[in-house]
Amino acid sequence: MFTDGVKYLADKAGAYWLLDEIALIQRYNRKVAVKEFQVWTLIVGANNTASLKCEDGNGNVLFSKDIGFTDFPLDEIRLWFANDVIYLPSEH
Repeated sequence: MFTDGVKYLADKAGAYWLLDEIALIQRYNRKVAVKEFQVWTLIVGANNTASLKCEDGNGNVLFSKDIGFTDFPLDEIRLWFANDVIYLPSEH
């Protein structure tokens, strides 16, 4: 599930793929899935590549992935995941 703010972001940025990345890893990576609170950060480079990482809220990286191409319009976005909901930090 995700909040209205995240839906707006995904609609405007064409970024449902980002929500899929966050949701799907919960099934396949136990190290990530056991953390009740997760901080997800997407950083887009000048050459349209990106890095996606998940931290536990204390700066410990649980998962990271390089993305070969993205047209995501922001240089960086941070999303939080808790209680099976993806949300923007401003929605907390």
